Amino acid sequence: MKTFGWSFGITAVALVVAFIYGGLEALILCAILGVLEVSLSFDNAVVNARILEKMSAFWQKMFLTVGILIAVLGMRIAFPLLIVGVTANLNPVQAVSLALEKGDIHTPGTYAYLLHDAHPQIAAFGGVFLLMLFLDFMFEEREIRWIGFLEKPLAFIGRLHGASMAIALVVLVASAAMVRPGKEVDVLIAGILGMVTYMLVNGLGDMFDVDGDGDTDAEDTDAESAKIARKSNKGVGKAVGKAAFMLFLYLEIIDASFSFDGVIGAFAITSDPIIIALGLGLIGAIFVRSLTVFLVREGTLDEFEYLDHGAHWAIGALSVILLLTISIEINEVVTGVIGVVFIGAAFISSIIRNKRLNTNDSPKVEQLSN
Repeated sequence: MKTFGWSFGITAVALVVAFIYGGLEALILCAILGVLEVSLSFDNAVVNARILEKMSAFWQKMFLTVGILIAVLGMRIAFPLLIVGVTANLNPVQAVSLALEKGDIHTPGTYAYLLHDAHPQIAAFGGVFLLMLFLDFMFEEREIRWIGFLEKPLAFIGRLHGASMAIALVVLVASAAMVRPGKEVDVLIAGILGMVTYMLVNGLGDMFDVDGDGDTDAEDTDAESAKIARKSNKGVGKAVGKAAFMLFLYLEIIDASFSFDGVIGAFAITSDPIIIALGLGLIGAIFVRSLTVFLVREGTLDEFEYLDHGAHWAIGALSVILLLTISIEINEVVTGVIGVVFIGAAFISSIIRNKRLNTNDSPKVEQLSN
């Protein structure tokens, strides 16, 4: 309750506001959107937790406060308004006015219709970004592998310099070739921008050592952070100063990249921006952040070794689905189920691995005691 209590409280407030705003129907839609966002974001929470555990208690709180404002106001409200404003050549006031009209997604000229029409570009940007994130993880040589018969060949391919960029470009060109006529150039430009964004974010991460490899801009954390670090079998050195700020930006950009499918998928359920902000933002985004903090505080990622792998396989599946939706319709439930399946399978595999290791270690402990 220490971690999730305030999330339940905010959820209750959001549901009450939704009911006051639009009655029982609005309340139900708000709840559905919250569940949709959480189901789509298990992999997001795992990836965020791996980054967040390198941050001090102060920056973890920043992620839960300022980060929430970025997630709700930025990705769930401002981002769709920006997309509609750019594609329809509207100023911010006109875009907000159009959004509050709540037009149907199939009616030309409405807010939902314009956002749906921009889906190929959004999917190309987000799909390529997430694909490179997945490939770079799989291309690394690592001692522990989950799906060995797939991860070993991928690690071998990763020895080729620039392999992730080459594969992403081929996939992008194939996706652009399948889009409806007139959108090919837009999709290619959006995909290339997604690739450039990933490279810039990754470059900034390397510059400030966001992976924690020898970061000199660090200090001892407070007692709570030290406890967290010990539970996750890591040192107590955490990023501060410029490194911490860049790590925070890195985390926010990674977190935002997971929001594309949820934001677009929400308009298939309702075109009301208020309900979307309440459901995706206040309920979904806050629960995902609470889950992220829970994983860090409990040292879950180090206890269950395969969760990282499961999350990145879910990211890979999400990137493929996003790129496929450039030309075909795929229900958002499919995306959520695939993510949950990968995370669940990785969790179960981790439990089996831990039991096997404990069983193998038992005779050694007994022998030492004798």
